[in-house]
Amino acid sequence: MRALVYEGPNKVAVKDVPDAVIERPGDALVRVTSTNICGSDLHMFEGRTAMEEGRVFGHENLGQVIEVGDAVEHVKVGDWVCLPFNVSCGYCKNCERGLTGACLAMNPGTAGAAYGFAGMGPFEGGQAEYLRVPHADFNCLKLPEDAEEKQADYVMLADIFPTGYHATEMACVKPGESVVVYGAGPVGLMAAMSSFIRGASKVIVVDRFPDRLRLAQQIGAIAVDFSAKDAIDQVLHHTDGMGADKGCECVGYQAHDPQGEEQPNITMNNLVASVRATGKIGVVGVFVPEDPKAKDKLEKKGQIAFDWGQFWFKGLSLGTGQANVKAYNRQLRELIHLGKAKPSFIVSHELPLEAAPEAYARFNERRDGWTKVILKPGNEPARDRNKSEAAVARR
Repeated sequence: MRALVYEGPNKVAVKDVPDAVIERPGDALVRVTSTNICGSDLHMFEGRTAMEEGRVFGHENLGQVIEVGDAVEHVKVGDWVCLPFNVSCGYCKNCERGLTGACLAMNPGTAGAAYGFAGMGPFEGGQAEYLRVPHADFNCLKLPEDAEEKQADYVMLADIFPTGYHATEMACVKPGESVVVYGAGPVGLMAAMSSFIRGASKVIVVDRFPDRLRLAQQIGAIAVDFSAKDAIDQVLHHTDGMGADKGCECVGYQAHDPQGEEQPNITMNNLVASVRATGKIGVVGVFVPEDPKAKDKLEKKGQIAFDWGQFWFKGLSLGTGQANVKAYNRQLRELIHLGKAKPSFIVSHELPLEAAPEAYARFNERRDGWTKVILKPGNEPARDRNKSEAAVARR
């Protein structure tokens, strides 16, 4: 099969790799028809992680089931499914509590596993023609009859829509409240949209890229360009000097200052300053335990200089971590199905898999107009591969 393979810092290539196959009775095999390039893929693309060369990227995946293992009961050949980026077992202590982002079974020694991601287990990614899905009955989200038509919306259920919503959940956004979102990338825009879904009266989105800020305005948010004027001053201006009721951090450790220089603590400290006393902050931007290639000495060790004194003095609360996608994806699926949410408003490009290397380069450069890229790998029609000669030969 064709797949996007990591070849080292700033270098990926589409190559022939061994076909994904059924390995265990609970597996399903999915023909991938839509797979997103995620902002967190760029950390690996730039060589800022321990991603091994030869691995296949891709944790935001949607497609059609073409084969299932003998133990799979709920998922059927022909089903359209979206796959949470969390690869989870469904039966460990954390999964039983709904904390599928911290599954204890799929990546022994670490809480949490994912497709095609550094340090998140051996699972290959879905920027490929086919994807093996472990524990398919648990991990596959079956999609309604409009799945093929609304792929660009439903594929956002794999990660960024639930992740943006998770930020608002951790911040406890309530009807009538004001929310400040730092970062107008795909996740930040999903956090802004999710804030409105939860009833926020005012959403302020802070970024420095005009194309992203235009998208924020498109859904009714107040766009704040921190390269033009101090972000904190602008947020306070829009909240009568009090600060926003709630805040969402959607940037992570590769945050930049107004001049475009990397400053890993800037969004966290700006949130402390621009959220009102006793407010809450949800952090879904990626922070890593270590970043050896960082310029900042603390960040090399996975640390930041945090305004703890001000945070404590204001009585702020903080929630962090990866989204437990399954906690939200069914509800958010219904919003899409019934026309109440259209997360595809952020999509700028839908490209064939072969165009992935150029797409990665452009997305990483933050080129104007490259806000979200969907790759389209699979063109083969669905079939029952349990009955195909190829499947029999592989077994």
